[in-house]
Amino acid sequence: MSNFAKRIIPCLDVKDGRVVKGVNFVGLRDAGNPVEVAKRYNDEGADELTFLDITASHENRDTIVDIVKDVAKEVFIPLTVGGGIRKLDDIYKLLNVGCDKVSVNSSAVVNPNFIDEGAKRFGSQCIVVAIDVKKVEDGSYHVFVKGGREDTGLDALQWAKEVYDRGAGEILLTSMDTDGAKTGFELNITEKISSLVDIPVIASGGAGTMEHIKQAFEHGASAALAASIFHFKEIDIMDLKNYLKDNNIPVRI
Repeated sequence: MSNFAKRIIPCLDVKDGRVVKGVNFVGLRDAGNPVEVAKRYNDEGADELTFLDITASHENRDTIVDIVKDVAKEVFIPLTVGGGIRKLDDIYKLLNVGCDKVSVNSSAVVNPNFIDEGAKRFGSQCIVVAIDVKKVEDGSYHVFVKGGREDTGLDALQWAKEVYDRGAGEILLTSMDTDGAKTGFELNITEKISSLVDIPVIASGGAGTMEHIKQAFEHGASAALAASIFHFKEIDIMDLKNYLKDNNIPVRI
């Protein structure tokens, strides 16, 4: 295990200018104003924040740019934004208002060159590729898009290797099988992809307890992303970090 501090990243799903949260991508409930929620996490010791613009059609793209601008003024930890980022100009607009990294998902699957272009123009450290995976009948893992509804047929391990080779700086790995269920991360695929690529892997989908987060780190993840356990104050970030530290996992206190 590397000695780099492991990162705790609350994820804010943003819809129509509000933070929302659902289970398995449905049944959304309101979790607050993005600037207030972000500020709270900044004060509570989060290492980074991720915003997912979950209704990221073009009419909502402006909403998230405005939100990032407002959040960046108040918050001093790195911000990542994902959802509907299809062209270099989308990345530019977000970086320009104070976003640090962008997360691309479907657009990378549709046009893998977008990863190379983004990394070349803005630097690998700005490009996070989000990979949503589901275990399929033969026991392998496939990449899914459209909020987990559509099987691309791509093998998740091959795709992870390809995005790494194309210059992605990080992989945000979400297991659709465990997302929102609070039963723990999918450790098997987390470990496989972490050992396959030489860039940080952010584990996402399934955190319900402090132990779940510890397990993700023990299986190779560099960061753990979660939403509902933080939004609804089920787990306090500093309590979590102290727990991890007590279990010999390097974190920033």
